[in-house]
Amino acid sequence: MRVSQLFTKTSKTAPGDEISKNAQLLIRAGFIHKEMAGVYTYLPLGKRVLDKIIQVIREEMNRVGGNEVSLTALQPKDTWEASGRWSDEVMDVWFKTRLANGAELGLAPTHEEPLTKLMKSFISSHKDLPVYPYQFQIKFRNELRSKSGLMRGREFWMKDLYSFSRSEDEHNEFYQRMSDAYDMVYRRLGIGDITYKTFASGGSFSKYSHEFQTVSDVGEDTIYIHEGRRLAINEEVYNDEVLADLNLNRDELIEKRAVEVGNIFTLGTRFSDAFDLNYTDENGDSKRVFMGSYGIGPSRLMGLLAEHFADDKGLVWPKNVAPYRVYLVSIGENGSREADRLYDELTREGIEVIYDDRDERPGRKFADAELMGIPYRLIVSDRLVESGQLEIVDRSSGEQRLLTAPEVLAILR
Repeated sequence: MRVSQLFTKTSKTAPGDEISKNAQLLIRAGFIHKEMAGVYTYLPLGKRVLDKIIQVIREEMNRVGGNEVSLTALQPKDTWEASGRWSDEVMDVWFKTRLANGAELGLAPTHEEPLTKLMKSFISSHKDLPVYPYQFQIKFRNELRSKSGLMRGREFWMKDLYSFSRSEDEHNEFYQRMSDAYDMVYRRLGIGDITYKTFASGGSFSKYSHEFQTVSDVGEDTIYIHEGRRLAINEEVYNDEVLADLNLNRDELIEKRAVEVGNIFTLGTRFSDAFDLNYTDENGDSKRVFMGSYGIGPSRLMGLLAEHFADDKGLVWPKNVAPYRVYLVSIGENGSREADRLYDELTREGIEVIYDDRDERPGRKFADAELMGIPYRLIVSDRLVESGQLEIVDRSSGEQRLLTAPEVLAILR
C-alpha cells in the first residue's frame, strides 16, 4: 500500500468529546472514525488490525473443533420469548424495532436462543454430538455508558462459540480446552502474562463462570490475583465462601484493576429446556443437550492493545496484528527511486509494507510512522543510497541500525 493511495489522514487532535486514550490514538492515526458514542467505523488500517485479531482467534477456535457460521442480527420476538429474555426487565440492552407490518424485531445482543433453536434441525442422536458452532459478528447493546472507546461499545465485534454436549462430563472436558485456547489467544496477542482466568458469578446458569481479565489501569473491574496459581477472583464474588472453594487466603491476593477480555459460561440445560433440544442416547433414551457459551470481543481487544502498548509518540502494535510490518520512507530523488524498487521487492517477498511516497518533509513521515505504530520504519535516502545501506528503526525499542538490503530482508521475513 502506498500512502498516496490511502484516503485517510493522520491528525494531531482527536474529537473533543472522546475521552478514552485508545479511541483518541486510533482516530488520530486514521484507524477508526467516530460515528457517535460507542459506535465506530473501521477505516482501512483499523480493518487490517481487526481482521488479524479475528484470525488469531479463528485459528484457535478451529483448533478445538469449532465450526464457523454467520447468524442473523435481526431476531424475531418469539424466539426470545421462549427463553423469557425478550423483556427489557430481564435483558435491558435491547435495540428493538418493527417491520412495516408491525411485527417486533430486535438486534441480537447475543445468540444463545437463535442458535439453540437452529440446532434442533441438526441434533437428534448422540452421534450428532458434541458440536461447537461459532461466529464473528457485530453485536448491538444499548449500553448506558460508552465512554471507553473500543472497550465498551453499543455496536461491537464479538466472537461467540456455543458448545452442545451429551453430558456435563463431556462439557467440562471441552470447557477446559476452551480455557486453554483462550490462554493461547492472549499469549499470541502479547498480553498472556497480564491476563488471568478469573472466577466470577455464574448468574442463573451455574455457581461460577470464568472471565479472562487483563490487568490495566483503565479497567472497569477490580480483581484479586494469586500470581503463583495464575488465577483471580472478581470483586463481585470476593467472599469467604469463594476463598474456601478455591483454598485461598486473603493475604495471598493482590488487588488490581482489569479489563474483561473474554468469558466462558456453563449454560447447562437452560436453553435446551426452553427450546426442547434433545438427543437420543445409545440406549434409545431421550436426553437434554448440555450447553456452554464462550465469548471474546475482537474490537475490545483491539482497543486494549492500542491503549496498553502505546507510548507518548503513538500506537505500538504487536507484530502479528500490526496493519503492516514495515513503514517505508523515501527521502530525496535517488532515495525515491531506490524506495520504489525496494517496495516492489518487499511486496514480491510477501512482506506487508506501507510506502510513504508522499512529497512531505521527512519529519512528518517519521511522525506518522510512529503514530501508526508500524513495527519497523525503513528509511531510504540519497545519502544512504550512496553508502549502499538502509536505516531500520524498531518502533517498540527505538533501536536504529544501518544495514544492507539483504540484512534488512532477513529481519523482515
